Amino acid sequence: MSDTSAISVQGLTKDFRVGLRGLKLRAVDNLSFEIPRGQVFGLLGPNGCGKSTTLKIILGLVAPTAGKISILGYPSATSEARQRTGFLPEAPYFHKFLTGRELVRYCARLSGVPTAQLDSAVEEALALAAMSEAGNRTIGTYSKGMLQRIGFAQAIVHDPELVILDEPTAGVDPVGSAAIGKMIHSMREKGKTVVLCSHLLGQVEQVCDRIAIMDRGRLVLEGRVDEVLARRDKHIITVEHLTPAARVAAEAALQSHGAQVTSITHPRRSLEDLFRELVTGSRDA
Repeated sequence: MSDTSAISVQGLTKDFRVGLRGLKLRAVDNLSFEIPRGQVFGLLGPNGCGKSTTLKIILGLVAPTAGKISILGYPSATSEARQRTGFLPEAPYFHKFLTGRELVRYCARLSGVPTAQLDSAVEEALALAAMSEAGNRTIGTYSKGMLQRIGFAQAIVHDPELVILDEPTAGVDPVGSAAIGKMIHSMREKGKTVVLCSHLLGQVEQVCDRIAIMDRGRLVLEGRVDEVLARRDKHIITVEHLTPAARVAAEAALQSHGAQVTSITHPRRSLEDLFRELVTGSRDA
């Protein structure tokens, strides 16, 4: 594993036994990729493609059938790796009788935050999640967006180097989704690595540096967002001093009309269009 990698996944395979006959279902099939440190990485794919299983294996919650995973240079599922990782699950459940501040404080103590730093760590996490004012309300009174934001606070309260967010904007309105996007940007500005699993492809396109797309347990594409969305088969020519006559003429005739080509760039497709081109749909479908 490279020193610049936050997560290294090599040859990851996961089989499940299903049904009375114990038939083998391959959820993840020989998956390999690396996530650079200090970037926002989007892990995408349709329902049933294996991305949630991959995240659970990375976090040490599920054992792989084969393969190796390292987190920040440590084997996954070790205490060294877990101490440096924050996690917000897709559907978090928190005790409704606790206040938001009590929950974050409880998680900080579980994560080993020193007593002398406990208060400042809790308040900083609440502030980053925009939950300082609502911190004294019980969780049972929170909206869906507030639940996601308090979940974000508990995931970062111990100042982890790596933060994994599984569908952080699921069921959240556009305002709440934008707020979570700002939190992700804030984490990147702090030099943290963020792994984002989301179906909101527009948000992924805006906040992620790199993406990986999975389909049927396999990796079908991985790379920088600007590179994978560029249409290399088409070009855009930007022209200065373009006359009506030159507009109709072909590129070879532009010079004779006094026009100057100042740049040639590649148009971008949307991430949603690329996603639909690459995936074949979920197993459920």
